[in-house]
Amino acid sequence: MVIIRQERQEDIASIHQVNARAFSSIGEANLVDKLRSRHQIILSLVAIEEEQIVGHILFTPVALSGNEKEYMGVGIGPLAVLPKFQKQGIGTLLVQTGLEQCQKRGYEFVVVLGEPGYYSRFGFVSTSRYHIRCEYDVPVEAFMAIALQEGALTQRPGVVKYEPEFNDV
Repeated sequence: MVIIRQERQEDIASIHQVNARAFSSIGEANLVDKLRSRHQIILSLVAIEEEQIVGHILFTPVALSGNEKEYMGVGIGPLAVLPKFQKQGIGTLLVQTGLEQCQKRGYEFVVVLGEPGYYSRFGFVSTSRYHIRCEYDVPVEAFMAIALQEGALTQRPGVVKYEPEFNDV
């Protein structure tokens, strides 16, 4: 049985290992550490199975700037599951739990740069629908958003900016 809970201090080394093993480089693991050191984490959840941390998801602040206004939202990334535990629904549980918690905390929207086929099942759609783009040069279809509050993305065109640590990944 998989348990999803917020990260604890004693989880930090295991979270680093999960991210390092789930990706082809150490970049995502280092990104999580850097964001944590600057207290730029909105939500960090772990998945526990067989008494070990097998998955991790991070939610960080993002800013949507446009029309001389700035709106604060949340970005997902990274989402990591140990290879041995992938394709078992652990990532889905992490995303669903995280979105629910972000909504309960009053956040208006969440963005993600990821696989459209995966994230669309949670309700994410291309940000191009809202005339929103990413600060990075990424495929339009891979940059997606979901409104957690009614109308949170309508009439808010602009550019989403991430924390500066994302520039190094």
